[in-house]
Amino acid sequence: MAMNERTRRRANRRLPVGAEIVEGGVHLRLWAPRRRRVDVVVDGYERPLDAEGDGYFSTLVEKMRAGDRYRFRVDGGEDLYPDPASRFQPEGPHGPSEVVDAMAFRWANGPWPGIELRGQVFYEMHVGTFTREGTWAAAAAELERLRGICTTIEMMPVAEFPGAFGWGYDGVDLFAPTHLYGSPDDLRGFIDRAHGLGLGVILDVVYNHFGPDGNYLAQFSDTYFTQRHKTDWGPAVNFDGEGNGGVRELILANAGYWIDEFRFDGLRLDATQDIHDDSVPHVLTQIGERVRACARGRGTLVIVENEPQDTRLLRLQQEGGHGLDAAWNDDFHHSARVALTGRAQAYFSDYRGSPQEFVSAAKHGYLFQGQRYAWQKKARGMSARGLPPERFVTFVENHDQVANSAGGARLCTRVHPGRLRAMKALMMLAPGTPMVFQGEEFNASAPFLYFADYRGELAASVQNGRSAFLAQFPSMRLPEMRDRIDDPSALATFLKCKLDGGERARNTAALALHRDLFDLRRSDPTVRAQGQWGHDGAVLSADAFVIRLFGETELEDRLLLVNLGCDMQLASAPEPLLAPPRSTRWALIWSSEDPRYGGDGTPPPDSDQGWNLNGQCAMLVGPTTEHPNE
Repeated sequence: MAMNERTRRRANRRLPVGAEIVEGGVHLRLWAPRRRRVDVVVDGYERPLDAEGDGYFSTLVEKMRAGDRYRFRVDGGEDLYPDPASRFQPEGPHGPSEVVDAMAFRWANGPWPGIELRGQVFYEMHVGTFTREGTWAAAAAELERLRGICTTIEMMPVAEFPGAFGWGYDGVDLFAPTHLYGSPDDLRGFIDRAHGLGLGVILDVVYNHFGPDGNYLAQFSDTYFTQRHKTDWGPAVNFDGEGNGGVRELILANAGYWIDEFRFDGLRLDATQDIHDDSVPHVLTQIGERVRACARGRGTLVIVENEPQDTRLLRLQQEGGHGLDAAWNDDFHHSARVALTGRAQAYFSDYRGSPQEFVSAAKHGYLFQGQRYAWQKKARGMSARGLPPERFVTFVENHDQVANSAGGARLCTRVHPGRLRAMKALMMLAPGTPMVFQGEEFNASAPFLYFADYRGELAASVQNGRSAFLAQFPSMRLPEMRDRIDDPSALATFLKCKLDGGERARNTAALALHRDLFDLRRSDPTVRAQGQWGHDGAVLSADAFVIRLFGETELEDRLLLVNLGCDMQLASAPEPLLAPPRSTRWALIWSSEDPRYGGDGTPPPDSDQGWNLNGQCAMLVGPTTEHPNE
């Protein structure tokens, strides 16, 4: 093919690699610097790709159409390999790739403005266990139920992975939505339905490693990984070493692909501490830029998971940061977990679940911002000064933390219901950005365990690795507890994690709690502002604390009172944050002990005799002039 014709074909492409329908057929482009020759094999015939230079090969196949399946032969060998940038793997990662017409889907909903961070309530969803069917179509049919629970779905990874079930964090074909949940257009249909209901959708993506089964990257290039850096999964993805150009291009193209072709509203980046890049600009900075560029003016979010709590991820680029939007706040979760369960083993051992920790989390985001972290025997975190509270995503459950408990047990099966209601109120009404884990809204009894459908030695290795990970908890080293660790590769492990939709109708009190908290978060102007007018907090006792949310005016001030201990009376309250605005008294707006939620009711908290704080209860109060203090 003449050079000017090749350039024209490339100009018609949406992405730098993969199979795309263009004028005259299907254009294939592949990065394979390890190879001298590449042929595409489709429907019994094959033809060579032209070498472009820099390791790229491409060709236009006039006969190919959407739905055709193809593989690559390299250097004349007998084995055939799927496309590393395949858009669909209908037979799984070991099978052929399929040509997808990304423009064929007819979106039912018109222009969608996207999402912004303030005001969000996220809902973490694993599509395979969200419904009995475990498909995008079945999940889309249930989205109406989530309208009063959340504003945006955070979907766990969907890139093609091996086996019949899994969490999705071992994906090997980054551009191919897993065939287990349906077709690529089924995923588009899910997002279209969500947008029609006013719900955003962001996708959890894994750019720190590739899965071990079905990963054919090494057949095309030996520079996808580097020994210069190490990760929890072995050698790091090569973002800064020799031969990294095609690797970076693949990842950046993938980040934009989900936004452009599927209309996702952003990404959640898994374990960014293992995305190593010593070059400038950092690949994380470029991912954020690519997401925003491909959104073409729609509001998008890039949220990070970062165990070391590196706040540079959230700083502006001109401040030496990466310009990303928000981060998961494990500190809040760990404190909440200890306060609820009383267990402080392993990575929970640096937390006490004390009122001061919750006050500090509300005021500062992370608890560890450079102090020594005893569990790791080193300092952890960076200063979060100046970062607004909505930049920190708070939760009391997520996929990892539920699975890391004995038997994958939900908190609703382990702790006092009043205590749990109070903690959820703190999560929903404090200034951070809350996230609910699927089923949490109706006290789902189904556990959430680690499951991955591997076979043979790999399955045994995964099971041994899971047991070794859980052994950091001393209680899990007990023989009677080791026997309770479910086999990740067993179908029964996966099936027991599927939500029972009937519990939504049976657990009406739990559902009412979440709906009311969601409504309160959206309707109360001061709660909705998420600390925009300022907020502060104070410890009231060994079990109780207050967070004052300042309103645009004094009469819009709110107190969030949380008492995780016994009933408490304060005849005198020497704490300035409890002082009401002039000529007012505090009146109850909402209580987690409302009988609708299974509570025992709540007497007026501010009386002539002082303060009365129900035990294991959270209350939101505001000023009233009905019974002035003076």
